[in-house]
Amino acid sequence: MINLKNTTLIVVLACLTITACKNGENAKKATPKNSEVYKGTASVSQGPATVVTKNIFECDRGREAPIGFSTATDGSKWTVPAKVNFTDDSFPMASDLFNPCTKVEYGSADEALAALDGTDIIEVDADGEIVTAYVFADNYFEMYINGTPVGKDNVPFTQFNSNIVRFKVNTPFTIAMKLVDWEENSGLGSEANRGQAFHPGDGGMVAVFKDAKGEIIATTNADWKAQTFYTAPLRDLSCASEEGTLRLSETCSTEDSNDGTAYYALHWKTPSHWQSADFDDTKWPNATEFTNNTIGVDNKPSYTNFTNIFDDSEADAQFIWSTNVILDNEVLVRYTVN
Repeated sequence: MINLKNTTLIVVLACLTITACKNGENAKKATPKNSEVYKGTASVSQGPATVVTKNIFECDRGREAPIGFSTATDGSKWTVPAKVNFTDDSFPMASDLFNPCTKVEYGSADEALAALDGTDIIEVDADGEIVTAYVFADNYFEMYINGTPVGKDNVPFTQFNSNIVRFKVNTPFTIAMKLVDWEENSGLGSEANRGQAFHPGDGGMVAVFKDAKGEIIATTNADWKAQTFYTAPLRDLSCASEEGTLRLSETCSTEDSNDGTAYYALHWKTPSHWQSADFDDTKWPNATEFTNNTIGVDNKPSYTNFTNIFDDSEADAQFIWSTNVILDNEVLVRYTVN
């Protein structure tokens, strides 16, 4: 005998299953993958990177500075936060202006210069003039002059430091710098801060260049060129856009969180020979200027000890970056001194 109650129950369950499956299929069709929403030129990765080196630099009270690689949805692999020469001894190390990690903490630029013996000067042109660059970078920089490496930051992340770079060169000459806003959460452009595990930190770089007479011949400002090559973290890819060569993320969230493991990152390939004087940067966007208050340097002696250099009343250097000083983590900048 057929049990009508059981038969009815089976039919009802079957109908519910079919309906649920159809609804699930419709939901999938109605909600495209987040990666499909992005229509830009970058490769897209999601989630944390694979850490290759847990910390490339030890500093008392400093954050860990990891190097990792992220695999994008197109299969490409990317070093994060950037390919750098920090551990390459052939790339000159910049001299200290103020450095809590090395305990070399000068009270003035004159005091820092007096401590140098001349072996720090990099020769670009044998018959060139000595140029002195004063640099505060949040967090890391590598500097090239006409394609020649002349100095790299000696602290990749924190504590906050400032540097002197000296070189011999003839004018005109081209300054090219790789700037990196480092990250604790590898591949996710963020760090633990303010009680949150995923806080998107900010970047920013300011520099002043003086000739052998001590005259200012260049400062960072909006006349420089700046292009971004790594943007993270992004909660939603639909907020990222491009206008010509501008890579924009100004509408993207910069809020802190305690779970950013599903966040996205955008990666662009750096062009060959971007450091060279003859590299064509005419299509790159101009740098964006940021105030001292935006960068937050009022409590950092590596900056405030040298405001007579960075905030000269007649040639006030400006903090520069790409358009987004919080989410853009690898930025290349260029400027030609005539």
